[in-house]
Amino acid sequence: MSTNGAAIVYRPRRLRATPRMRRLVAENRLHAADLVLPLFVKEGLSEPAPITSMPGQVQHTLDTLRDAVEAAARAGLGGVMLFGIPAVRDAVGSQGDAPDGILQRGIAVARAAVAEVEAETGRPGPVVMADTCLDEFTDHGHCGVLVSTGGVVSTGSTTAGRGAVEVDNDATLERYASMAVAQARAGAEIVAPSGMMDGQVAVIRDALDDAGFTGVSILAYSAKYASPFYGPFREAVDSALQGDRRTYQMDAANLREGMREADLDLAEGADIVMVKPAGSYLDVLRGVADRSDVPVAAYQVSGEYAMIEAAAANGWIAREASILESVTSIKRAGADIILTYWALEIAKWIK
Repeated sequence: MSTNGAAIVYRPRRLRATPRMRRLVAENRLHAADLVLPLFVKEGLSEPAPITSMPGQVQHTLDTLRDAVEAAARAGLGGVMLFGIPAVRDAVGSQGDAPDGILQRGIAVARAAVAEVEAETGRPGPVVMADTCLDEFTDHGHCGVLVSTGGVVSTGSTTAGRGAVEVDNDATLERYASMAVAQARAGAEIVAPSGMMDGQVAVIRDALDDAGFTGVSILAYSAKYASPFYGPFREAVDSALQGDRRTYQMDAANLREGMREADLDLAEGADIVMVKPAGSYLDVLRGVADRSDVPVAAYQVSGEYAMIEAAAANGWIAREASILESVTSIKRAGADIILTYWALEIAKWIK
């Protein structure tokens, strides 16, 4: 058959003709084991506290954290990422590495929940991961230890009432090393330094090895950009931050810098490298995936979640289809592991 005298040689539509055909030839597929569920546990709660800017998400008690981890295990998720919110904060985030700190207690609860479901089902449960950063634990909300500069106040390195300050990279590394060891002692299988301090992976690896935790892996937040899409997360962790984190998180305009950061983390011994946020940085994710010889993760952050939830609630977009498209695009761009707040729902949809 021809059109205007020209034969139609190629008919790609044949492979889109039916749902069965489209499923057969799909180039990328989501699996529950690809997905990691971020979870927040807050000290002092008697019941879960809804996060208003993230409909459907809560700050957990230790009891409901256990329930959430059990649900993740039964759904076949690949992991859970824990964030702790302490009752008391100070300038150096002392609760971040306290043996009885809320995050360490949450890790222990999560490991016990995973073990129970594994024993019952005989199937592997989710890997227990812990965020290794000070921002949830400091009274100023920055990701490290502050030091006075004695100079002109610069955007992103200020805290009200403290004058001109900046995050001290090397002093912060000492705190990260102590946090990582405390998390490993509590049972974390993966520690995840997210503060974007120079040299953080190497220092944490040395600390873990020196403490005997050679089997604990490091998921490095390698290309983490300063982004307004973190807004709802600030509510989720009751952040005390004033100003921003642009002196240590990356500039959204920079692609090559993201590649360099990933290369440095790989050279320092990262077991997994991550790009954050995901949706606005798929080009960075593709670039990291093309050069990495270890698994690559991407974090679909709170603002990405909130936008789709808000649009769906208003009837502007189809919720399930939009969620699946957004997460599939992250997979297509090169992510082996995807952190998403929809992990449990997606696992049900793709069964």
